[in-house]
Amino acid sequence: MKYLLLIVVLALVFSMLARKRARPPEVKPEPNARSKPPVLNMVTCAQCGLHLPLDEALPGQGGMFCGAAHRASYELEHGTRS
Repeated sequence: MKYLLLIVVLALVFSMLARKRARPPEVKPEPNARSKPPVLNMVTCAQCGLHLPLDEALPGQGGMFCGAAHRASYELEHGTRS
């Protein structure tokens, strides 16, 4: 009887080890893989109202602009060009 109990215990141990080896390893995501994209400060073109990132905007006498043509046009219309 005790040999039967020993065989059952050994079978359980071996089956548990086999399951652990058969399971694929857990892949942990990299910390940067799930991070949110950086938040950009947005501004509006004073001439056309287009929203664009602050680092792409052109400053002018009347505010921020999406391009040199809109900056020049706004400054001519509002007499702020020096």
